[in-house]
Amino acid sequence: MFDDLLHRVFAEPLTEHLPHRVLPLSVDPPRELNILLDEEYSQIAALLQPGRRAGHDARARIRTLLAMESHVDPEARVSKKDVERVARGMRDGESRSRVFPRLDEIATAIEGAGVTLKVHFTKNQWAAVRYVSDEDVPAAAVREVDLQRTFHRSASELAHALGLTMPRARALKDHLGIDDDPACKNDFVFMSQRHTCYSDKAFARMRAAIQELDMEAIWNAHKSSGHTAVRPPCPLDGCSRAA
Repeated sequence: MFDDLLHRVFAEPLTEHLPHRVLPLSVDPPRELNILLDEEYSQIAALLQPGRRAGHDARARIRTLLAMESHVDPEARVSKKDVERVARGMRDGESRSRVFPRLDEIATAIEGAGVTLKVHFTKNQWAAVRYVSDEDVPAAAVREVDLQRTFHRSASELAHALGLTMPRARALKDHLGIDDDPACKNDFVFMSQRHTCYSDKAFARMRAAIQELDMEAIWNAHKSSGHTAVRPPCPLDGCSRAA
């Protein structure tokens, strides 16, 4: 009726005053990612029920959820062992947050509306990452971390890279508390031997201190401590920790 009146009185069609598309792109608005993940988890659990004979399809969908965790840890790798661990946990009736703990760290960010709608994955800042060392503890994926690659500098190599003598390097480490920072120092124990190695973070902190602080004053303040022992290079191979 409005179109008819507008056309008869003003000789204008109603279509000139309305957008060409007046229907939504979808009758279902974008939902939260955790809701979609819960639905997918429930469907996979149903496929794993006894008598369904849909284990192959269920494992394929499990791999998809495990692959999504690469948004949290790009270096994580999905193996057959990971898939079987998840399938076993789902058969036992465990919750999604326990079987897929890292999926709680993924969220979606939605921008715009209509044809400009964009959805991309983001990382939640509040979700915790669970570290385990026991393979019997349920986990979505296990990442082997080679500690020797992280802590690859012996005390003498660290001093040499900084252009310092061993006593002066020790004084600087004491001043900065390098040996008290687990991200800077790690002790490798092999039988009765203990080898102390340092990371690139220790090197970066000490190099910055040399440029910003008075090294001579640090040396004068700490040289009386007498820490001049030289540790041998770390000879171990394959020192790793499961995370």
